[in-house]
Amino acid sequence: MIKILITDDHPIVRQGIRQILEDDKFQRFGQIEEAVNGKELLEKIKSAFFDVILLDISLPGRSGLEILGEVKKIARTSAVLILSIYPEEQYAIRAIKLGASGYLNKASAPEELIEAIIKVSEGGRYLTSSLTESITINFFNDDKPLGDKLSIRELEVITLLAEGKTLSNIATDLSLSPKTISTYRERILAKLNLKTTSDIIRFAIKEGLV
Repeated sequence: MIKILITDDHPIVRQGIRQILEDDKFQRFGQIEEAVNGKELLEKIKSAFFDVILLDISLPGRSGLEILGEVKKIARTSAVLILSIYPEEQYAIRAIKLGASGYLNKASAPEELIEAIIKVSEGGRYLTSSLTESITINFFNDDKPLGDKLSIRELEVITLLAEGKTLSNIATDLSLSPKTISTYRERILAKLNLKTTSDIIRFAIKEGLV
């Protein structure tokens, strides 16, 4: 029986994933635990073993990718499957480099989620065909995309700005202060040599962030 830890700050998402796993006709999933943020996740993996950790990127406080390295140090033999609403082209390669065993969009079908969990629990990697192609191109291409200049949190902020969210909205979503989000915005503008939020939006569209 595969032991699962679902890490997501949205109760509906956690309940939905739990229901999918509990409804598995082959009954392959045993203990299913939940964590609402990175702090709770780290506490749980210190006291119990999980075969697979489902980890959302967008968590309050420290993002999923920010704590991924720490998770892998504590739970060395646990597989981490990233679940996110963000485009895999921009986030998945970073996640794999940081130790994730796979990356899956939250819009994927329940059957694909189960397939991904089974594969990573057996020691494999779960990569979509488009992601495999992106990793191959990234490996052989010496020219890094502009998005690689951004930190994980900056990439998250630029994506949310491009979705039309205000600094206050983003601050609420990420459990950070508006001042902190404003600082991230200024860093993004400086790193990408841009001047306005409109420039950020155009960049995000060009890079496939939205």
